[in-house]
Amino acid sequence: MTTANQDAPAAEPHPVPGPPEGAPVGYRAVFRVGEFRPVFAAHLLSVLGVVIAEISLTVLVYRATGSPLMSALTFALGFLPYALGGTLLAPLADRLPARRVLVGCDLVCAACAAAMAAPGTPVALLLVLRCAMAFVAPLFQGTRSASLADVLGAADAYVLGRSLLRMVAQSAQLIGFGLGGLLLTVLAPRGAILLTAAGFLGSAALLRLGTRARPARSAGAGARVSPIAGLRAVLGHRRLRALTLLSWLPPLFVVVPEALLTPYATGLGISTAGLGLLMCAMPAGAIAGEVWAGSALTARTRSRITAPLAALSLLPLLGYAVRPGLPLLLGTLVLAGLAHAYTLGLDQWYVEAVPEELRGRAMTLLSTGLMTLQGVGMALAGVAAEFLPVHVVVTSAAAVGTGVVLLLLAEVRRTGGPRRETDPAAK
Repeated sequence: MTTANQDAPAAEPHPVPGPPEGAPVGYRAVFRVGEFRPVFAAHLLSVLGVVIAEISLTVLVYRATGSPLMSALTFALGFLPYALGGTLLAPLADRLPARRVLVGCDLVCAACAAAMAAPGTPVALLLVLRCAMAFVAPLFQGTRSASLADVLGAADAYVLGRSLLRMVAQSAQLIGFGLGGLLLTVLAPRGAILLTAAGFLGSAALLRLGTRARPARSAGAGARVSPIAGLRAVLGHRRLRALTLLSWLPPLFVVVPEALLTPYATGLGISTAGLGLLMCAMPAGAIAGEVWAGSALTARTRSRITAPLAALSLLPLLGYAVRPGLPLLLGTLVLAGLAHAYTLGLDQWYVEAVPEELRGRAMTLLSTGLMTLQGVGMALAGVAAEFLPVHVVVTSAAAVGTGVVLLLLAEVRRTGGPRRETDPAAK
């Protein structure tokens, strides 16, 4: 990408029509793409493997040390190396063939999980191995997101494919923790971690045998391969910067109520069963919103509702101002989750704005910032709740977050925003 046009407006995003004209493509059409099916299955195996590993490793470390702090640190280590790994490894997403990167990351994670499961592995090494798995995770996710455009094309099918992988991740978080707890009733923690290693090996095999070998996107661009150059290439482009921030910042505010659900529910005397229901509310709403947007709406309609939905996405959380009880709180969280449907249109805008030779780096940095800022949001929510009531913290986050989203949407529009209906090319 040349520097001369970095701040020039990119081509305005517009949906690519699918057959029949004006009708939704739907998720079923995505599964008809033979190469997508192994990608989907590999994603399911690796996500379930990570969730089971997190639970099993936490239990294993606690049993070995008897320390709640060490147990919590084990879980946190799944997030801490993300920013470092994503920043340092991002250039590899474009410099190496995608299939080689994906299979290599899976094999690294399988080896780490197998070493964790080995009898007598000391706690310090367990933590190092967990860090290694988290270190390569953003490279894997970014490369997979970029290669998905090669498999499905950078149009409506890509958006639906991304949506399916996102829903799998959300569902696996809900199902995986229950499945992991069930596994630990019949298996020792090391045995459960061994299943994680098998899952990563299965993922590697599916990707190696089920996807085509494609050349690296920018193997000849030897001048700009450093992490700093990658950041500049992505964030130095005005439109990409606006879309990246629009992808990163709203989740920072959305995680605030999730981070504070336990103290809020405890303060109202909500039972453990009620707390579990509340924890599922926002992910369930997000899945329902994506299914609706992906199956019932056309690409054109999804693009048109992206900005309004994004602007409204945090407003349901203002309901915390009245200190809602369980029924109202449940509805508030479900509504906030449903608004997550705006991400389908945002995905389309993003992939259209990213030059192909930067796609791997851009997607890796996108997933890195998303995970990192969600962790930051949780931490800031906890700090704020030490000094303010939980309902005040959540209400303030919703108000500030809405203002941030409106500013970002204005910047997106200035850099070539959603195509207006009056534009003949949009017809």
